[in-house]
Amino acid sequence: MILTCNSCEKKFVVPDNAITESGRMVQCGSCGNKWRQFPIGKITKPQSISRLQKVVSKSQPVKQKIQKPKKVKSTAPKKSREISLYSPEYLAKKHGIKIHETKDPIKKSQKEKKAVSFGFYNSLILFVFLVISLSRILYFAQDILVSYFPMSEFYLNYFFESIRNIFEIWKNLINY
Repeated sequence: MILTCNSCEKKFVVPDNAITESGRMVQCGSCGNKWRQFPIGKITKPQSISRLQKVVSKSQPVKQKIQKPKKVKSTAPKKSREISLYSPEYLAKKHGIKIHETKDPIKKSQKEKKAVSFGFYNSLILFVFLVISLSRILYFAQDILVSYFPMSEFYLNYFFESIRNIFEIWKNLINY
């Protein structure tokens, strides 16, 4: 009898007497699918005993090819690690990374506030903005400062002349 697996369509040769009238549980050796197999067909023609004896005596015993089911490797579920890959203990042991955790949320927020940084470009923009603001304040308050501090006139004129020279240099660089 030739059996065909329902899922992978693999065919197997099984002796006829292996499958009884009530059926039998079979398993595919290729994919592991299990199903209940009933006899495929019954002999409709009754044969005489004498003819059967003649056939049996004339023919040599034929070995039927039975495919041995392949052993399916049973994979055991992976054991969970005793220690998490991202735990502070593992990172410190394996990679030398030390993580200091605080359990108090107030202390965490205070540490985060201390760690705030502008960065280079933000600091540069802030510095330029402050320099421009101070120079504009000096320019508009120049007359008041000179009236209170007459010696500051020379320094203020020198300061504004230097700023004009810097702007001229930038204009020339941009134009060329």
